[in-house]
Amino acid sequence: MTTVPPLSKIGFTCAYTPLPLIRAAGFAPYRVLPLGDAPDQAGQWLHDNLCPHVKRILDRAIVDDLPALAGMVIVNSCDTMRRLADAWQRIRPDDRLFLMDLPTTAEERAVAYFTTEMERLAAALSDWGAAAFGDDDLLAGIRTYNEIASLFEQARNRLATRQIPMAGVRLQELYNQAATLPWNETLTNLQAFVDELAATPPSHDKVPIFLFGNVLPDPQAFQLLEESGAHIVSDDLCTGSRLFHPIDTQAAASPYHAIAAAMFTKPPCARTFDPQRPARLAENLLDRAQHYRAQGVIGYTLKFCDPYLARLPMIQQKLQQARMPLLLLEGDLSPGTMGQQRTRIEAFIEMLR
Repeated sequence: MTTVPPLSKIGFTCAYTPLPLIRAAGFAPYRVLPLGDAPDQAGQWLHDNLCPHVKRILDRAIVDDLPALAGMVIVNSCDTMRRLADAWQRIRPDDRLFLMDLPTTAEERAVAYFTTEMERLAAALSDWGAAAFGDDDLLAGIRTYNEIASLFEQARNRLATRQIPMAGVRLQELYNQAATLPWNETLTNLQAFVDELAATPPSHDKVPIFLFGNVLPDPQAFQLLEESGAHIVSDDLCTGSRLFHPIDTQAAASPYHAIAAAMFTKPPCARTFDPQRPARLAENLLDRAQHYRAQGVIGYTLKFCDPYLARLPMIQQKLQQARMPLLLLEGDLSPGTMGQQRTRIEAFIEMLR
């Protein structure tokens, strides 16, 4: 019996990375998550008052707490990510690195520009040893990506009415798996979770909570929320639901354009701005919280994240107008950060009962 050799991995750090393109090129996308026990050394290269997400990733790079990577794709989504690319090249000069520009608005010119950026990435992947691939291969990658996105959406919809022990923990573990493991494993594990939810009778023992923010990949943080009486019905996190969003190929001029358009029509993070709808981020959070029948919203944002600090007042105002209770937390991704907030979380959940 022959075994299929594992695909070479391409590292990435941002939910705006075009994963179907990496997969179509014959590589396995591998998200470098800010997890693990790497010692804090990023301060040697970056200012202390910078995004903890970037610093934790850099810590992993410094001590080589990474699998073998055929290359690294960093999306220029904010200035700190740009600084990560600079530091990565200094620390790991032999790594292949691609810095991908990302527009801040969602207008058609931005979509067109991001399409050219993906074509530039495709050329780089070819230089890195990609298998020959064309539009049909890219469409096949999109179909698999869409299967994963559909299963995650089914899981979130079922979690709106069904509660199983530590469901939020398990869903986050699946998000992490989808970002780091081969997609065939993700499909198998995710389908089993959806089937388990389908067989679970509706229940409402815990308080349904919608969670938003930038980065929160640690399942232990979700365990603390569940132990405090929260049932996480869905999220708006770049390490959660924002990573997989359906891509419509029907009306697009090319698969590249389809991916680019999907990137700017999915729920935006705080660094993306819609000049026609300045309150779009806040409106989206409220709509999704109501869709999943949440009784309250918890926001977890990282220290020194300027895009979210700028958007939080608008989010607070929109949720207050809708009488949607909100608890804001701030952290640095260290293991004890959420634990220090336990009393506040428990009090918030108790208020909603």
